[in-house]
Amino acid sequence: MKKQHNFEMLYREFQPKILRYVSLMTGGIEGEDITQEVFAKASRGLKDFKGESKISTWLYRIATNTALDKMRSSSYKHVPEELRPETKDSNNISVSGKIRIDQSLIRKEMSDCVREYVDRLTPENKTVIILSELEGFKNREIADILRVSLDTVKIRLHRARAQLKKELDKGCDFYHNEQNVFACDRKDSGFIELNPSKKKS
Repeated sequence: MKKQHNFEMLYREFQPKILRYVSLMTGGIEGEDITQEVFAKASRGLKDFKGESKISTWLYRIATNTALDKMRSSSYKHVPEELRPETKDSNNISVSGKIRIDQSLIRKEMSDCVREYVDRLTPENKTVIILSELEGFKNREIADILRVSLDTVKIRLHRARAQLKKELDKGCDFYHNEQNVFACDRKDSGFIELNPSKKKS
C-alpha cells in the first residue's frame, strides 16, 4: 500500500534544507523563489508519488532540476559574480588529494574561501560536490537524485574534486594555525591576511 505524505508536514521538515541546498547551488540568487517553485511542483506531484524512492530523494531531484534550470537561464548568467549574494552556510567540504581538509576542523574563513571556488565549478561538477560533501548524500542516493548510474556519479565526483582541488591549489595557501586547525589564506594580492602570524605546515 502506498504511503500517503502530508504536504504541510513535508514542507515543515524539508523547506529549510531545500532552501539551503538551492541557495548553495545558485550562490543565493532567488533562493527563496526557487524553493517556493520546488514545493509548488512537489505539491502538484505528491499525489502521483509512487514511493519508488525516498521522499527526500524525490524532493532533492525536483530541487536539483529547478536550480539547474535557473543556473542555465540567461538571467542567472548575466548577474555579475560580485553582485551575487553570499550563502550564509558554515558547512565545509573535504577535498581528496594531497591536501585533505577535515570537515570537523576547518575554519569559517576557509569555508568561505572554498565555497567561492565551488561556485566556479561547472553546474554538473558543482551539483555532485554539494550533494556529496555538503548535503551528505551517499553515491547511490546521488545516483537516484540525478537519475544516472552509480559509476557515472563516481566519475563525476572524481572529476569535480580534481577540478576543485586544482582551483584551490592555485588560489589558496593552506596551513595549520596556532590551534593546529586547517586554515587558508587566498593568494590574491588584494586579500587581507587574517592570520599574519601563520605557520606553514
